[in-house]
Amino acid sequence: MFDERSYDRRRFLRDAAAGAAAVSTAGLVAGAPARAATTAASGGAARSGAVSFRWWGTSGWRIDIGNRTVLVDPYLSRYDTGLFTGAFDEETPLTVRPTVIDPLVDRAENILVTHTHWDHFNDVPYIAERTGARVVGTLTAYHLGLAHGLPSGQLAPVKGGEVLDFGAYTVEVISSLHSRNGAWSMAFPGVRVSRPPKPEKISDLPEGDTLAYQIRVDGGPSVFFMGASDFAERNLVGLAPDVAMVASAATTSTADYVPRLMAALDHPKVVVPVHWDNFETPLTNPPTVAPNDRRRLDDLIAAVRKASPRSRVLVPEYHTAYHF
Repeated sequence: MFDERSYDRRRFLRDAAAGAAAVSTAGLVAGAPARAATTAASGGAARSGAVSFRWWGTSGWRIDIGNRTVLVDPYLSRYDTGLFTGAFDEETPLTVRPTVIDPLVDRAENILVTHTHWDHFNDVPYIAERTGARVVGTLTAYHLGLAHGLPSGQLAPVKGGEVLDFGAYTVEVISSLHSRNGAWSMAFPGVRVSRPPKPEKISDLPEGDTLAYQIRVDGGPSVFFMGASDFAERNLVGLAPDVAMVASAATTSTADYVPRLMAALDHPKVVVPVHWDNFETPLTNPPTVAPNDRRRLDDLIAAVRKASPRSRVLVPEYHTAYHF
């Protein structure tokens, strides 16, 4: 339901925010032990401490709200499928690298999955099992979670339109769209309407429908997260986020992508481009960027500045703690 009062409050918070994003480079402690997720129902414990956002490449994020942690599309294993060398192999085995994941993921209470392609979902079952985190995603994500042995009570299927209350923050789920390739199609389309066999190769992870999310922190910013570069603009009306994590367009197949997106989001104060790095290289700075992806990133920045000149564009680096 559209709440005019909350919409006006979000606009006020966004317009009243002082200056641009403050940046610190506080790192994570390597080798920190895993902890079970904190159960946070409506009216749960209030946050304590700062709110930080760390980019983990592709459309992946770690959000720390005081002592509570939310992950978005955490893909850390980053192995070679040939995608960036012109030798893409859809039979590439799914690979999880605990030695890479464990030092970065000491805890999580919620994992938000935009869609279930391997570069978004690959590490989710392992992280959920390790931390006890709840997995929020499509019905496909639910069935893939079951296939990986996660209990149904740890999986929260959503469709879009839900506003989930976790006390210190809310998560609004938005029905969205996946980007199109040069043939106006996509890799691995399809959904899972029942529990499949355990996935073994990247083509076993279909797109499975696409979602976006908006996290609104109590007393803090509202931040919009995309996992793919298309959207249903009518579904974005009224969100008015302070910050928008915007996926770089894979092709020009989506008409007027940036102008329509900026207008639908009511011109966010800060725009953060994501999904422009080579996600088959190690998660070390500076991010590795293929030449064509560098051009796409430059085009996105130019398009945002033209369509939304008052928005600040912040190009992120891995692991850096951003405070909005």
